[in-house]
Amino acid sequence: MPPLNPCLLDTGSPPIPEIQEWGARFSGEGGMLNMCQAVPSHPPAPGMLERLARSAGDPACATYGPIMGDAALRKAYAAELGALYGGRPDASEVAITAGCNQAYFVAMMALAQRGDAVLLPTPWYFNHRMTLDMLGIEPRPLPCHAERGFVPDPDEAASLLDERVRAIVLVTPNNPTGATYPPEVIARFHTLCRERGIWLVLDETYRDFLPPGHDRPHGLLGGVTWPENLVQLHSFSKSFAIPGHRLGALGAPAALFRELGKVMDCVQICAGRAGQAALTWGLGALSEWRAANRTEMQARGASVRAAFSRLPGWELQSLGAYFAYVRHPFGKTSAWQVAERLASEQGLMCLPGPAFAGEEAHLRIAFANVEAAGIVSMEERLRAASS
Repeated sequence: MPPLNPCLLDTGSPPIPEIQEWGARFSGEGGMLNMCQAVPSHPPAPGMLERLARSAGDPACATYGPIMGDAALRKAYAAELGALYGGRPDASEVAITAGCNQAYFVAMMALAQRGDAVLLPTPWYFNHRMTLDMLGIEPRPLPCHAERGFVPDPDEAASLLDERVRAIVLVTPNNPTGATYPPEVIARFHTLCRERGIWLVLDETYRDFLPPGHDRPHGLLGGVTWPENLVQLHSFSKSFAIPGHRLGALGAPAALFRELGKVMDCVQICAGRAGQAALTWGLGALSEWRAANRTEMQARGASVRAAFSRLPGWELQSLGAYFAYVRHPFGKTSAWQVAERLASEQGLMCLPGPAFAGEEAHLRIAFANVEAAGIVSMEERLRAASS
């Protein structure tokens, strides 16, 4: 076989398929409990499904659309940002992407090149690191420590910057830890990036699932114009339970969009038109439905917290949005081995901390994947595994 791109060959594979292979070995009672990949356990709102079907049958949605997204959806999303953050974002400052992963890929292609570096908070989302590896960009770890609630420290980030660093990425609420970064920490990171002449890339995929009291995630978008060094990423997959329709968003200074458009045109040309049409309606019509889902996720999180309080040896170190980040009780046993045992012997699929460049003692459990009965089953299976 002819040679391949060495950057691609040096990029690790996503861990979820391997965990799913382990889970396929399980043949015990109760079936498989998938708390591995973050997937909404509830279907889309009935009205969303109805509009998705209607749009799929509309010939207009079968054609190419604008590279940056349909005008009506960009306007609706800009209005939502304004209502949430108190500023005046314009439709010219947002784009619709094929999921948040595409938004991140597009941003990295535009902001950095081979040989540059980008700071990623660790534990990091593995797709973020994989993208940088493929592009020949150094993923430089920004450690987030358990004793600080897995919130990154701007002073520590400043000590890691040099002439090769082009951006700092923050993920809040975080994947995998669930940690929510305080607005004042985000503001300090933005100031640091502005002073050093680099970009702040803020991934807010799980913004709809903030804990109570965090209705305004930060104040960066409260001004008249978009901050000149900020790129904001978002996903509609979890908020509207439509991950298969691949819809996300990217916000940035309007002057950057000419360059972003070059990348987007090569990657996908435009996000799916039927989904965009349905989402334009959903942004305005489903606020109560989304609020109810947020309340439900908070209730599930509380149930998970209570479950771990009853599990001897297990330590819940962080929880938020879709995720619980826990310390297992098996000493120096590799987290990969623990995850394999849980999947193959207990039918409980979750991800090991090292998949995110985290510690061997950690596991990520996506509790949003299951309802109340599933959380009870999780507790039972973890108890059986450690007995």
